[in-house]
Amino acid sequence: MASVTSLTASVHQRLASALSAALPEAAGADPLLRRSDRADYQANGILALAKKAKANPRELAAQVVAQVTTGDVIKDVEVSGPGFLNVTVTDRAITENLAARAADTDGRLGVPHAEHPGTTVVDYAQPNVAKEMHVGHLRSAVIGDSVVQLLEFTGENVVRRHHIGDWGTQFGMLIQYLDEHPHELDHQGGEVSGEEAMSNLDRLYKAARKKFDSDEEFKTRARRRVVDLQAGDEHTLAMWQKFVDESKIYFFSVFEKLDMEVRDPDIVGESGYNDMLAETCRLLEESGVAVRSEGALCVFFDDIKGPDGNPVPLIVQKSDGGYGYAATDLSAIRDRVFNLKANTLLYVVDARQSLHFKMVFETARRAGWLNDDVKAHQLAFGTVLGKDGKPFKTREGETVRLVDLLDEAIDRASAVVREKAQDLSEEEIAERGAQVGIGAVKYADLSTSANRDYKFDLDQMVSLNGDTSVYLQYAYARIQSILRKAGEVRPAAHPELELHEAERALGLHVDAFAEVVAEAATEYAPHKMTAYLYQLASLYTTFYDKCPVLKAETPEQVENRLFLCDVTAKTLHQGMALLGIRTPERL
Repeated sequence: MASVTSLTASVHQRLASALSAALPEAAGADPLLRRSDRADYQANGILALAKKAKANPRELAAQVVAQVTTGDVIKDVEVSGPGFLNVTVTDRAITENLAARAADTDGRLGVPHAEHPGTTVVDYAQPNVAKEMHVGHLRSAVIGDSVVQLLEFTGENVVRRHHIGDWGTQFGMLIQYLDEHPHELDHQGGEVSGEEAMSNLDRLYKAARKKFDSDEEFKTRARRRVVDLQAGDEHTLAMWQKFVDESKIYFFSVFEKLDMEVRDPDIVGESGYNDMLAETCRLLEESGVAVRSEGALCVFFDDIKGPDGNPVPLIVQKSDGGYGYAATDLSAIRDRVFNLKANTLLYVVDARQSLHFKMVFETARRAGWLNDDVKAHQLAFGTVLGKDGKPFKTREGETVRLVDLLDEAIDRASAVVREKAQDLSEEEIAERGAQVGIGAVKYADLSTSANRDYKFDLDQMVSLNGDTSVYLQYAYARIQSILRKAGEVRPAAHPELELHEAERALGLHVDAFAEVVAEAATEYAPHKMTAYLYQLASLYTTFYDKCPVLKAETPEQVENRLFLCDVTAKTLHQGMALLGIRTPERL
């Protein structure tokens, strides 16, 4: 089905036509339309146009009003203040537009596909091999997943990339230890759970570290093993692969708990670019973008200096011939631009990495790999804080394990569900508890602008009151309950009916869904979607309180209000899906 023109777009179009009829030299000018408390919409663009044309703004506004055709979409236009236009739309237009959205057979609610989609590579959820995922990994995964959903929904071609830490000197120590204790990662009796996989890795890592720190001969053998790994020695690579495979069992179990789809082909770790590193360095050096300084291959920047006032370079290759993160990241850019044909590279990475990425992107621009048509952007996120406002730690001062955090959220949510549950089995309570708990964690993360820190407060997250996913899930479940109670009576739009003030407010907000999707996707801003959905649930609560649904005055009004309930539920469901959050039918 074709996209549905929103009421905002329809009103905008009519005002723009009236404006160019009243002031021909203003053809194509923006009437600056926005939602308003004083009417359905307010247009503020006439003030600037009148100033430019040296005309009286109120008189120009009156001339524009005279050119507006009322009746089908616009009910009334009034001149307000120094020359604002207050616009009220017809009840019929609200209901007809919502009916067009609800009739969308593919469930998109009239949201258009992008006319000229590009290809965006989203780099997110980047855990490290042989290491536990902690609370710091949460934001990259949750924000990245939502941005992927939003972009894909608008029609963008999205390539997911999980740039896992699977290379480096620590693997020499791990591989050497495993070589000397070959059964440490053997699985007894078939499949192993993610928790067991992490336990195996953790135990092996601690044992290897202890031996590395206390045994000089082992340390020497471990360092030699790094050289073998980088040289591509077959046996060493096979051992390294064991660590990667064991870690993936663990990663997949955590992502499954987070209700996120992470596919194996999308995992391209640091090691995936090894074959490109030498050529990346050669290209940078031959083009003069990078220069040798004290034996290292460096890129210098006029505006980046250390505390001593000396330039701080991006080191692409160390003086001993080893490659740093920069070489890998620059090789990844080459791969994504030239092999994957991406127009946009999006990195969902901690704000503390901002300087590194600023230098990497500028280097890639100087090399000609990024330009006006191919852009890179870091979606930098802030820190997860504890209730005390300090970085989130355990009582012992350790980093909080992500699995422990998610399990606690599920336990808390299950308690809330059990308290409210009327007719749910223990199995259903467990399933809903997981959906509510994981939803609560994701929503708290996404409802904060990504670049800001936020406090991790589980009590607040699983609350039925306030700006929480539980409040939104509860609103959705309540609508489903009403639709079930309606029995044979089905939702049906009746554009001929007059609407209550609460119905109008709800209908106008539902109609804005497509615009919010476009804005949230374009700006990589899931928090704009959460703000929209919270307001949607709040407006629905007001409507529910003021407008009886099943006990409305006439059969037509019952059907129309059921229709409003239904289109609100569909919008809540789709909006929450774009955040990666489930909407249970019953709570």
